[in-house]
Amino acid sequence: DKIIGRLTMDLQERGINFSVIYTAVRPSRISRRTAVVGELRRQLMATEEEDSLSYSPLNVTTGNDICILFYASNFSLKTSSSVFIDLTNATFVTHNVDTSSSECSDSNTTLSLKYTRPVNRISSLEIRFLMTNKFYEGSARNWSTLDSVAIVQDGEEFAKFDVSVISAPAEYSSHCQLVGTSNLYPARLIPSNNEAKNWDVFISRLQIQGFNIENNQFSYASDCTGFFTPGIWMGLVTSIVLLWILAYGIHMIMQLTTNSRFDDPKGPSLSVPQTE
Repeated sequence: DKIIGRLTMDLQERGINFSVIYTAVRPSRISRRTAVVGELRRQLMATEEEDSLSYSPLNVTTGNDICILFYASNFSLKTSSSVFIDLTNATFVTHNVDTSSSECSDSNTTLSLKYTRPVNRISSLEIRFLMTNKFYEGSARNWSTLDSVAIVQDGEEFAKFDVSVISAPAEYSSHCQLVGTSNLYPARLIPSNNEAKNWDVFISRLQIQGFNIENNQFSYASDCTGFFTPGIWMGLVTSIVLLWILAYGIHMIMQLTTNSRFDDPKGPSLSVPQTE
């Protein structure tokens, strides 16, 4: 869009009459819903982020209904031996993934992703996302949480990660911009056994829903980023310190008093007793 804008402006400045036909290989705005959306067309000034959504979410069905929806713009792993495994294309584009071991129920859901020879050194790889749906008395409603992520390599090595801060009301889907093993990510995968320390996981723009899916599409997304981010906390603490300094200064100014007596240069000198 920026290139086209510069080109048309240049032609207008030169006074050249022209006609423009906008074409594209695919729509720049792709619906993330699994339902068919008609009349998708190129959107002017579309962002690059929207243009990257070129595939639909992965879905797991039970009968005629979809019970799990899973989406990520980047889904990759790295082993301790520096073997990089990119599962994005196999999961969402070519669908070279087996989800037959996935399980759905009203209280527990397991998304099982099995890959055959994702890289040369690994013959089989399985990723499991374990979700629960429980009632919490404090909020008086059901919440769905992504409790853990497990990695099974070649049917033997088992790595398990505990998941932090990925939860949503049971009627919503969960969304996180960055999920992984790094301390810098808002949602962390915390190793719960020694084998998990040998893996690095990176998932960007994760959206997952394992309960109460209606119309075979994602419900409203509840983001995993908390309201009080580190920047907000720093701003609040700084503001409180500055307000305290201001209040202390105003208090000290209000304590100032004027003299009750003044010395007359023409008269005798003013004598102030020590008691005063």
